[in-house]
Amino acid sequence: MTLKVARLYHNLMLEKAEDTQLLSLEDVNVWERNGALLRVEQELLIPSEKFVFIMPEYNGSFPGILKLMIDNSDIRKCWWHKKAAIVGVADGRGGNLRGIDHFTSILHYMKMNVLYNKLPLSRINEEVSMEGNWLKPGTVAVIEHQIEEFLKY
Repeated sequence: MTLKVARLYHNLMLEKAEDTQLLSLEDVNVWERNGALLRVEQELLIPSEKFVFIMPEYNGSFPGILKLMIDNSDIRKCWWHKKAAIVGVADGRGGNLRGIDHFTSILHYMKMNVLYNKLPLSRINEEVSMEGNWLKPGTVAVIEHQIEEFLKY
């Protein structure tokens, strides 16, 4: 469901900011500093000044593959002094609040500025259809508000 949410989020971002790209770690080998990760760094991470992290809940936090990508990237060039927004995705009630808090601490350690409006998306199967469409207009309104704040940030 996280990739569906990311695609929907990306479409909403494109309406407000043309220079928006989507990176899924699904097909990128981040297990080591290799050609694939170096291409992602050069094409997306280093040139970008802002990031929206949309992360599923995984064992009470966020997936290790995300941390592995960060650990294997050039921290100073990719992350230092850049801005981030965080969206948690979970089927439960918390919307990955623990993962959001944990990831916020990591981003602060990496000298990133994190938008105060962190969005936990709870009971995601009631928010997004299996076909990948928003089910609740109220959720879209909250996301659009976060996007507007982040673009001004």
